[in-house]
Amino acid sequence: MKKFFLIMAIILAGCEDNNIKDESSELTFISTEGNFGSSNGSVSVFRNGKLIQEVKDIGDVVQSILVHNNKLFVLVNNSHLIKVYQISDDGLELPGISISTEGSSPREMVVENNKLYFTNYYTQDVKVLNLSTYYIEDSFPLDGLPESIVSDGTNLWVAINMNADYSSASSVVKINIESGKVTKTYEVGKGPQQLLIDGDNLWVSRTHYSADFSETYYGTSKINILSEAIAILDYGKGAVCGGDVFKFDNRAFRTYNGGAAPLNADLSLQSLSKIGSYNSNHLYSANGFEEKLFLGVTSDYTAPDTVFVHNNLGEPQEELVVGASPGDYAIYKIK
Repeated sequence: MKKFFLIMAIILAGCEDNNIKDESSELTFISTEGNFGSSNGSVSVFRNGKLIQEVKDIGDVVQSILVHNNKLFVLVNNSHLIKVYQISDDGLELPGISISTEGSSPREMVVENNKLYFTNYYTQDVKVLNLSTYYIEDSFPLDGLPESIVSDGTNLWVAINMNADYSSASSVVKINIESGKVTKTYEVGKGPQQLLIDGDNLWVSRTHYSADFSETYYGTSKINILSEAIAILDYGKGAVCGGDVFKFDNRAFRTYNGGAAPLNADLSLQSLSKIGSYNSNHLYSANGFEEKLFLGVTSDYTAPDTVFVHNNLGEPQEELVVGASPGDYAIYKIK
């Protein structure tokens, strides 16, 4: 009888440990753009590698997502919308809130001081959404089409990817958050796209095209935020969709040759440490969070597509099936 109670105690202890593990797990959100001109952009929600929810038909081109506190913010580019969803342990609470951006073509976003700052192609500005009122209360005009936006707490840094005529631009601008004014413009080379602040460095991934859009070129630049020194390196021709730059395993990584590779201080790529060996034409997006590296792969821009998850040793861990054209990623830690 004592042995029976001992065995039951062990089983119950194991159940309690499993429950604790489940409660302390995380939700992974993956947005898919869908097909341009349609409204089939979506967000898939995964827990412990399993799909627990798929929010379909959010709008036309789901561009980017962001977790802030217990909410998921979604920018829908061609539907000119901000969607806001409450996050629970079971996923997203529907239907969520829709906020019109009045035809602005929103792109990327960052939160600072309870305000959501987001870039816009058609209106060529950074707009300011008050997160208490959900009212767009201000906008900062820019000279060109802005893409990525990050914050250092005092300033917003914005990549100007293209000029108004859709030719390649070459600047990153610094905007003082308090005044809303551009305080400096940095020339970083053609096609600045994604930004990453890592310590005193602002990394800039770049992608641009030939005049007839038949050839793609890519590179990386870096601005030292303190000294304002600028370094620029061009890699030459290459198919690098998205040109993502992000921090993973305490290093700056950039998409490269069908995967993602660490960046050296001189902007060169550590090709031997590259993670992922997918078709360069099919690698659509990438991002990293702590010990997980996400590589979104699409074959023909129709659903379903697959996101491959690697650990910090480069080993594949999970294959997450999602909608068409996986574009962005976010993590929510369940408390």
